[in-house]
Amino acid sequence: MKKFVKLLVSSALVAAMACGICACGGGTTPATQAPAPTDAPATEAPATEAPKTDALIKVGIINNDPNESGYRTANDRDMKATFTAENGYEASFFYSLKNEEQIAAAQKFIQDEVDYLLISAAGTSGWDGVLEQAQKAGIKVILFDRTIDADESLYEASIVSDMAKEGQQAVDWLASQGLSEYKIVHIQGVMGSSAQIGRSGALDEKVKAESNWSIVKQQTAEWSEETAQQIVQAVIDSGEKFNVIYAENDNMAKGAAAALDKANISHGVGKDVIIIGFDCNTWALEELLAGNWNYDGQCNPFQASYIDDIIKNGVKTKVVIMEEKGFDAKTITADDVKNYGI
Repeated sequence: MKKFVKLLVSSALVAAMACGICACGGGTTPATQAPAPTDAPATEAPATEAPKTDALIKVGIINNDPNESGYRTANDRDMKATFTAENGYEASFFYSLKNEEQIAAAQKFIQDEVDYLLISAAGTSGWDGVLEQAQKAGIKVILFDRTIDADESLYEASIVSDMAKEGQQAVDWLASQGLSEYKIVHIQGVMGSSAQIGRSGALDEKVKAESNWSIVKQQTAEWSEETAQQIVQAVIDSGEKFNVIYAENDNMAKGAAAALDKANISHGVGKDVIIIGFDCNTWALEELLAGNWNYDGQCNPFQASYIDDIIKNGVKTKVVIMEEKGFDAKTITADDVKNYGI
């Protein structure tokens, strides 16, 4: 009888162990929580509901609001497609256009003991303290998309665009148009962001250096299409003459064009007003192809694969600059739209 009981117990233990093995091997799917609204920061649950295991690399990803622009939507989509449980990660996301809220989120991720902090900073300054906290906690920091004003020893690597180069390429192209007078409506992005600083800097320097270059209006629209339209409409209503729209992203260029259309002011190749945008959204490049805009500066949003390689294979280069170019409406092709549009 005892022998029979022992046999039953052994069978039960084997069955229980088999169930446990099946549970550990179960598949998961990433969460698909909607992006935060533009007027409020948001955190998302980890990108997987899989049970935590030592095999998963825990990352906290701090980004700007995905609704900010087509560029940001593509950037966020790229990050979510890469940092999944299937690819070996447990990822949590935080979004805000405010630097102080991003820094607070970084402090929370440090408390949560993530392995890596991935940061696209809303502003360039104020990060030293929290990066020092991360370093003391043994958490590695990788910057993406945007640079910050901090000592390089405080982060592992940065995968960024050269915003100053983007601005310089656009200004050089504008100068090559040979206008007798440049009267410019300059629509800026979020002030203090590296994108705004870089794209504004080249234009500001050119205006200081050239007597026939002037700024009719310089104002931030904080990447908003609607606000950009209002800014340009106000300039039109004032009666001030202008012949260039220099908008620091495609959405704002689109808003500016809408104001021009409403006022029956022609724009594009051979027309009254030159329109310059940045980011190379597919629809923006199509505006160039149609001759409705004049120039669009590329800003490459696909940094996730570079970060994944650094985490898994180590740092080969401290700073990775994304390759980017500018497109002229007179020379852009349908293949360019297909290959470079986001």
